Amino acid sequence: MTAFDKNQVSRFRFVRCDFAADTGVARLVYAFDDGPELTETVTVPGAPFRLEGERAAAVQRALQVLHLIAGVSYYKAAVPEQVSIDSYAIDAETAALVEEVYLNGLGEFAYRNGLNLRGRFKLPVTDASSPPTPLPQAGEGSKTPALGLTHHALVAIGGGKDSLVSIEALRNADVAETVTWIGGSQLIRACAERTGLPTLNIGRTLAPELFELNRQGAWNGHIPVTAVNSAIMVLAALVQGMDQVVFSNERSASYGSQIAGTGEVNHQWSKGWAFEKAFGEYVQRHVAADLNYYSLLRPLSELAVARQFAKTDFYDAHFSSCNRNFHILGERPVNRWCGVCPKCHFVFLALAPFMPKTRLVRIFGRNLLDDSEQAGGYDALLEFQDHKPFECVGEGKESRAAMATLAARPEWKEDVLVKRFASLIQPTLSADELQIEPLMVVDGEHRIPSALWERLRANFAA
Repeated sequence: MTAFDKNQVSRFRFVRCDFAADTGVARLVYAFDDGPELTETVTVPGAPFRLEGERAAAVQRALQVLHLIAGVSYYKAAVPEQVSIDSYAIDAETAALVEEVYLNGLGEFAYRNGLNLRGRFKLPVTDASSPPTPLPQAGEGSKTPALGLTHHALVAIGGGKDSLVSIEALRNADVAETVTWIGGSQLIRACAERTGLPTLNIGRTLAPELFELNRQGAWNGHIPVTAVNSAIMVLAALVQGMDQVVFSNERSASYGSQIAGTGEVNHQWSKGWAFEKAFGEYVQRHVAADLNYYSLLRPLSELAVARQFAKTDFYDAHFSSCNRNFHILGERPVNRWCGVCPKCHFVFLALAPFMPKTRLVRIFGRNLLDDSEQAGGYDALLEFQDHKPFECVGEGKESRAAMATLAARPEWKEDVLVKRFASLIQPTLSADELQIEPLMVVDGEHRIPSALWERLRANFAA
């Protein structure tokens, strides 16, 4: 590959995308200017040998949306001002959705790199009166057909507590489900197998050249990976003929880090309600009318999810929410919890009010709240002299309420960080904002199918 200079790149190209039903392999091709093609592959096992009619057309539409959203991994290398789509046309609604994903999903990336991306990424829109592209389109205002998909949920599993709560809730509600993950994580595989349910491991291989671009000084940083995974799973659901794509993002994901002088930057924007709503509605309007995309845990806070998880110890020896285990170039699953990252800090604190101390310490292998060296990490979670970490963790008010709850319990109150909170931080806060009960209230904002929600609501509230 010739030397890559991000400042000399003028155009990012969505070159083409294709899906082979006989192999289940989707190829997503991108390029900068007239440079070499960058090809990513996504592999859906168990694809039917042939796809025909409306279902084939829906798969093609889902493939295009995936091509556009997954391009964020490559576009960010140079963030050029011009963008083109070489092989198909899109309408204004598709462009608006994808532009929103790039702007908000790259919010942390832009902040950390000192870039202003507002208005920069603009997709070309085909005029509605011009001749349509030969690829099947569900154009603006058109009625996307229902495909008669099977009543079956494709459920994303990430190896952490949240997806396991969703999987068990669906099982209890008698919803047929297949547990699904993307990539080769052994930790996630072990967790998925522990469920005893059918599994689907989707392959995703990034263009190898991307890592070389990074070595040559490309812009790099956080991307909206949940948006990419959502698009992959919508494609997989259509290929498999299933009518639900289920994630496990709670309402706390909608709140970002408050940065002085910048405003809100949300590390997990594509796990938030704004993305879920926009993407779910788009899928039903433009891809397949009977394909439901939703998060089962959207009505719950992180603490409410932790309470649900604590009801069973079935997964105690298998789950991990520690992101140090999930770096893109591999994992070291010998220790499921590093004990020093924001995720470890938060999950320990969130579970502490809801399970016996001995059980929690056994899960983590140590007591994180009795270690003075962890004070800085917990201060960030509490939003005490610091902002919420750029991680998938709960809101500051949840951490403060959990810590206040522990400060009132004999088995916890002598631990060094709980004691520190009680003496140094708690006196600066009003008692009414430290109550845990209001954070357990089930919220009404979600896309869960109403019949399913009626069966789940009472369980989630208890």
